[in-house]
Amino acid sequence: EGADSPLKDLPAPPTWRRADRRKQERGATFQAEDNEIELVNAALFLRRPLLVTGKPGVGKTSLAYAIARELDLGEVLYWPITTRTTLKDGLYLYDAIARLQASTEAERSGPNRFDNMGKYIRLGPLGTALLPSDKPRILIVDEIDKSDIDLPNDLLYVFEEGAFEIPELVRIEDVKDEVEVRTAYRDETEFTFDDGEVVREGKTRVPKGRIACTQFPLMILTSNGERDFPPPFLRRCIRLSMQEPDEQRLTDIVKAHLRQEKNGEALIDQSEQQISALVKRFIQKRGNTSKGDLATDQLLNAIYLITRERKPNVSTEVESP
Repeated sequence: EGADSPLKDLPAPPTWRRADRRKQERGATFQAEDNEIELVNAALFLRRPLLVTGKPGVGKTSLAYAIARELDLGEVLYWPITTRTTLKDGLYLYDAIARLQASTEAERSGPNRFDNMGKYIRLGPLGTALLPSDKPRILIVDEIDKSDIDLPNDLLYVFEEGAFEIPELVRIEDVKDEVEVRTAYRDETEFTFDDGEVVREGKTRVPKGRIACTQFPLMILTSNGERDFPPPFLRRCIRLSMQEPDEQRLTDIVKAHLRQEKNGEALIDQSEQQISALVKRFIQKRGNTSKGDLATDQLLNAIYLITRERKPNVSTEVESP
C-alpha cells in the first residue's frame, strides 16, 4: 500500500488469525497434556481413529496440526461434517454434468472417450488419506457429532478395510486400467516412497478404480459431545476427552503464541503481569455459568490487544459471546 493508505500502519494479524494457519505452523503453539500424548501414541500404535471430545475452543483440531508438525506427517487433510455429509463426499466427487457439457457427441462415443475421465474426478479428504504411502497420512474429521445418523456406521468399513472403489472407474477398467485424478491436497508437494518413486500430491493415478492404503491414516475425529455414537463405532476408536485448559496451561498457550509472534523473544515483565491478570479473570468468568462458555481464542484476542504498542480504543475485558 502507498504511504498515505489508511492501512499503512495496520499490524500483522495475530498468529491464530493468519490466512495460512492451516499449514503445519498452526501446531507450533499447542500445549499437549501427558494423557493426550499417551492416547495419541496409542492411536498411532494400534492404527485406530482417535475420537476427541471436548467443548468448542479447547484445541481439538489444533491437536491434529501439532501431531503433524511433531511427526512430520505433511499437510493435514480436513473434512468438515454437516447433517448432509455422506461417506461418498469424503471419498470422492465425480462431476458427470461438467464432463457431459464439455464433451462433444464424437468424444462421447469415440475410442478415446474415457481419456479425460480423471479431469472430472477429485478425491475427497478421506479418499486422499487412504492413498498408498510409506507413513500414515493425517486427517481431521471435524464435528462428527453433527453428521447424519448413518455416517458413523458407514465409516466402519473404511476403519477396517482401508480401501474403497470408484464405480465410474471400475466400469471402464477394461478400456482404461489407470486414470489420473486430483486429490484433496492443497499444497503441490512431492511424496517419496521407499522404492524411490516420487508422486506429486496434487494428483495421483488410480489403477482399476480401486484405492487401498498401505498405512492406515491417523484419523482425528472431533466431537463437541452433542450426541452418542453406536457401540461398534466407539469400539473401533481410541477415545480422548479434552478438558478446558487450567490457568497454567492457558498461560503457556498465550506465551507460546506471543513468542511465535515475536520470533522467540522473551516477554517483558509488564506483559507477564498483564497476561497473568487477564488469565485469572478469564478463569473466574469461565467458571461463572451465567456468563456462558468462553473459548481460549477470546482470551488470546484480549491479550493480543493489550500487548500492542498501538491498538484500537476498546475494552480488553473478557466477555462471553
